[in-house]
Amino acid sequence: MYRMNEELIKKTDTSYQLAEQRAAHYFHSLYHQVLNKTYVPVLIKDFQSWKQTHIHHHPILSIFSRKKKKNNSHGYYNYIRWLDYTGKLDNYLDRSISYIYMRDLGKALDSLDTQSRIRRAVDNLRKKLTDFQKEETESFSMASLYRWAQREGIESTIIWLLDKLKTVSVNVPEGMDADHAQRKLIKIIAGVIMHVVDDMDNKVPQEERKQRLDKAIRLGYSYGLTYPFIDDLLDSNVLSDLEKKRYSQLIRTTLITGVVPDLGKWTGENENLIQFIHSELKDAYEYIKSEQLPETLKSFFEQSYVFFNSQEVDREKDLTESNYTNEELYIPVILKASSSRLIVRSVISAPEDEGFDNRTFFYGIYNQLADDFADMFDDLKEGAVTPYTYYLKYHTERPDLINPFELYWAVISHLIHNVYYSDKKTREVILDRAINGLKRFKVRLGTEKYNEVMNLFASGIPKFNQVIQKMVQKADDVDFFDKLLRDHMITSLKNERKEQEDFLETIKAVRIQINKTLRISNTENVPLLKDIIIKAANYSLEGDGKRLRPIITWVMSVNEYGLNQSAIIPLLKSLEYMHTASLIYDDLPSQDDSSTRRGRLTVHKEYNIAVAELTGLFLTQRAIEEQTYLDEFDAKTVLRLIQYSAQVTEVMCMGQAMDLDSKGKELSHEQLNLMCFYKTGIAFEASLIMPAMLAKVSESEMEALKKFAYHAGIAFQIKDDLLDVEGDPSIIGKPLYKDSENKNSTFVSILGQEGARKEMWEHYCFAIEALKEVPRNTSFLKHLMNYMVSRDH
Repeated sequence: MYRMNEELIKKTDTSYQLAEQRAAHYFHSLYHQVLNKTYVPVLIKDFQSWKQTHIHHHPILSIFSRKKKKNNSHGYYNYIRWLDYTGKLDNYLDRSISYIYMRDLGKALDSLDTQSRIRRAVDNLRKKLTDFQKEETESFSMASLYRWAQREGIESTIIWLLDKLKTVSVNVPEGMDADHAQRKLIKIIAGVIMHVVDDMDNKVPQEERKQRLDKAIRLGYSYGLTYPFIDDLLDSNVLSDLEKKRYSQLIRTTLITGVVPDLGKWTGENENLIQFIHSELKDAYEYIKSEQLPETLKSFFEQSYVFFNSQEVDREKDLTESNYTNEELYIPVILKASSSRLIVRSVISAPEDEGFDNRTFFYGIYNQLADDFADMFDDLKEGAVTPYTYYLKYHTERPDLINPFELYWAVISHLIHNVYYSDKKTREVILDRAINGLKRFKVRLGTEKYNEVMNLFASGIPKFNQVIQKMVQKADDVDFFDKLLRDHMITSLKNERKEQEDFLETIKAVRIQINKTLRISNTENVPLLKDIIIKAANYSLEGDGKRLRPIITWVMSVNEYGLNQSAIIPLLKSLEYMHTASLIYDDLPSQDDSSTRRGRLTVHKEYNIAVAELTGLFLTQRAIEEQTYLDEFDAKTVLRLIQYSAQVTEVMCMGQAMDLDSKGKELSHEQLNLMCFYKTGIAFEASLIMPAMLAKVSESEMEALKKFAYHAGIAFQIKDDLLDVEGDPSIIGKPLYKDSENKNSTFVSILGQEGARKEMWEHYCFAIEALKEVPRNTSFLKHLMNYMVSRDH
């Protein structure tokens, strides 16, 4: 177990006690408001003013047209279009950005400087949203993220982040929500970036801007990592009680001593998970610590400990325990809600700001109570103790319990009038948010269930509840962009995960089908040499090949063009025979001289060079022969396909000749692109164009597919070049550094590893962008690109 200095423990406990005292003072001021209902007349008056801009009396005819338009506004892009069309987008974005400036940046809206910053942010966001619509661009794709990185000059940082996000997603264990973890992590990173961007203006030199954005992204990831791998992990049932206790103690020791302890021996089924998390969190923690200024380091440790300890206090509560006091229920909520936002400020080493500190401290519980209200039934189902779940369970037998719904409104009153000094815009935004939360809750639960909840939580404030429910029923224009964005992100992440699962399942299933068809039978009484060649061909075909090319052809043929599965089998075989032949030639001593391929000895090593050469020729001819068996298609189309196939083979031969001729030479960027297309891209093109020919698609669609294949092939080849220097030989099935040994010009040798990665992502973006010109469902091809750039073999 981890030993700690008693003096450090005492010092940390003292800091926590001081924070507790402050939270207790805040809680008791709210308690008195609830007890005396002093917030009720104040907020009724606020709503009387507020409703003037939110409840409109429409002529009877306009009601129907208004409802019709609203019904067509569902969905992220459609809703933005609807807002823009109705002239509501500016106000929508203004209240949304204003809210974020209050919540995440701790700003006061009555500041002229803040108003100016909000206006700039609104204008920028409006332009981006309308640009995305015009270009029909997915705003949350890896391609759009990388394009943003290029504009900012931080490509390497974003490549690093994409690799990290992939690693985290893969390592989120069953029993935890991977989509939620990824969304939360992205949200934290975006929040830190927003803090940093807000502190910069157009006068900041480009180099400094790049450095600050790089730092913000790495800090955001490092801090955000604590949510899935500390909070969510400890909230889940992944770890045993004993493991949770040991893991919590490790975190506590780190925050008290400032040093991450060694993990030591960790036994059990979670050993690999904990080893990964410990390593990743240690790196993240050391990075945050190294970037702290001396004057903010103390604040960082203190706020981190307050947040962690308050979370632990709440986590240890048991819903079956009926004797928790109001202070025990609410003070940890105040502490964790405020400290989580103060941590972000200290993480980026922002200067001390008393106004920010006060606003953030008082604001935190407002968000937390709103979130707990929205999630109360999920929390109740999981047995989590929140002010709402506890009140739901014990309100009949505990008349001393504070009604959390009433406390929520007391917090709102306190914020508007005591923290933001009755600022009109602040009141507008906070009341917008409150009514929006109730509207969303009502839609999610349904009217009947919603009324049940209100009868319980609002029964003690009948006059005020009447006002609230009128606003919920009639008020317009209270939606917020971050809620739309959140819903869109969750939907996108879930769809992305489902599409990826479908993609992998399709590859697996189609690969099995293709493998069953590839074996070449020796049905005739033939000379011994041909028997050897057939054995050699089958030996090569039986290797652990990815079968990407025939799989692409199958998906496009069957799923997109509606061709008969059995009718295209000769084409699938043809493509794999052509590809396998090219690999046999590529491995020969006169070319790349490889000893292993697809996890086994190459053909010339298993047999001999002559057999390998003849087998390659045999498979090439067999590929052409297979194409003649496409007898369900008209002869003219098949003849055109065979002609195209022969041209592809010619181009591949030229590409290999270029590769051989380039040994020991330094190719230009353009020459390398051309060679890679000839060697790799043309084969991907064939897998797309040949089924397109059979389906007789338009020439414009074929051109778009060729453009995709060109960039996909180069990206694929660059990934191969990278794997040759940084892959795992046991996974990729061949030794590393073969390109260097053979003095091959590669993207790595010319551009270096970092430059090669940038080039790969550039071609990735071009390929994804080319898919917009293909009038089909391109989900498979998009995930194919994702696979190409993230594969490990």
